[in-house]
Amino acid sequence: MDVRSFWDERFGQSEYIYGTEPNSFLKASEFQLPPSGRVLCLCEGEGRNAVFLARQGHQVTGVDVSAEGKKKAERLAEQNDVSIDYVLSDLCQFDFGDAKWDAIVSISAHLPSAVRADVYPKVFTSLKPGGVFLLESYHPRQLEYGTGGPKDVDMLLTLKLLRAHFPNLEVQHEVELEREVTEGTYHTGNAFVTQFIGRKGSN
Repeated sequence: MDVRSFWDERFGQSEYIYGTEPNSFLKASEFQLPPSGRVLCLCEGEGRNAVFLARQGHQVTGVDVSAEGKKKAERLAEQNDVSIDYVLSDLCQFDFGDAKWDAIVSISAHLPSAVRADVYPKVFTSLKPGGVFLLESYHPRQLEYGTGGPKDVDMLLTLKLLRAHFPNLEVQHEVELEREVTEGTYHTGNAFVTQFIGRKGSN
């Protein structure tokens, strides 16, 4: 099964399988994003994080491969009386633009290393000066927990990997920690995660 079919099948259920509430790290850290900014959400899925950001006054674009995810995200936005843009695209094919985004958000956007090598340079280039990259990902130690996320260690992130990918971002927050995650059916229980917030210099 290809990636698009996998996510269409998973998101094709009537329930919001990762819930409708935003990721708690994003919710707690939203104040670090430029106010009322243009925000891109990677692998946005069913829309919970994009809708939260739109409710905070941001202009939000989500990108994901799943048409089923897009339907649910747009439904959730309508229920919350906000508007989001949602682009159906593989990240490798997506046009990130140049100095376009005030913030880029990556919540559980677990990418193979070969895809990260293509996508992460575009993330940096497409941030405006002063723009923020905010990420939470499962850490390789998550494989010991079995409470969600990919089973392929190549898709999991450490701070060492993130620093190598983004050497020119000014680190605002970075931590690897165990925390309780309660996000619907597939992300529930104690987990080991990597959190990172970096800001692009103004020059």
